[in-house]
Amino acid sequence: MSTDSVTTLGWREWVALPDLDLPAIKAKVDTGARTSALHAFLLEPYSDNGVGMVRFQIHPVQGENDFFVECHAPVIDYREVTDSGGHREMRYVIESTVAIGNGRWPIELTLTNRDTMRFRMLLGRRAMENRFLVDPGASYVNGRLPARKLYGLPRR
Repeated sequence: MSTDSVTTLGWREWVALPDLDLPAIKAKVDTGARTSALHAFLLEPYSDNGVGMVRFQIHPVQGENDFFVECHAPVIDYREVTDSGGHREMRYVIESTVAIGNGRWPIELTLTNRDTMRFRMLLGRRAMENRFLVDPGASYVNGRLPARKLYGLPRR
């Protein structure tokens, strides 16, 4: 690990996905999940100069279902994923830079509708390999991001 990398994560953390113009999203750190998952709906595949792309929308702030961000990303795979309940689903896979604390690195994300879940994102073990120790008793070890402010939403 480099000396400027984050070394500890709590069971939940605020992260940013700058490649997707998402400055703040609350993620559940899930060592049981192999790949990270991102909430997405209205997924629409398309081609841009011969590159397979996917357009999707996301509710990045929990409890704000009237607010969404539209994202675009190259598709790197389309694969079957088994969720924690044993249900299998075909999902688009994209790559994006994740930023946590002072660290930034590329990760794979599968896209799935997580509207009924508490967290809009799962940070899976592949995204954390050789980078972090997880403290299951801690939360937001790397600080809190002002999501409502970053997205221009009024305070509650």
